[in-house]
Amino acid sequence: MSQMMHECFDDEIAIDFPSVGNVVDRMRHAFLGERVDADVLRADVSLSHREAQEGHVVSLKVPVRITCPNCGGRGETWTEPCALCVGTGESLFHQALRVSVPPRVADGACVRFRLKSADAASIRVELRVAIRSSAA
Repeated sequence: MSQMMHECFDDEIAIDFPSVGNVVDRMRHAFLGERVDADVLRADVSLSHREAQEGHVVSLKVPVRITCPNCGGRGETWTEPCALCVGTGESLFHQALRVSVPPRVADGACVRFRLKSADAASIRVELRVAIRSSAA
């Protein structure tokens, strides 16, 4: 089965029905235009039991590739490689985000979203929640 359906509809499908994996993959591609093996930026967040029960806002920074502001994406200035992007035409920017984790989230749950910008390609982000034990 293609990567155990870890993408966007897997939360809605019970583990008891693994035979629907191919159907979900086709629906995801048809409706969302996403490939199962497309790049996903993954991050982990650790919450206390109280934060998990009440919901919590998490701050994180997501690396985003943007068009180089120095060369406009050409990779060069006149005949020389661009010094800022080293000829790639892209620069790396860290976008600060605040993500709301919903109340009563379970340990191991994923919050998925897409980060879109006018200056960059959209980025799929998967934020996996871990609930700390009370001893920690």
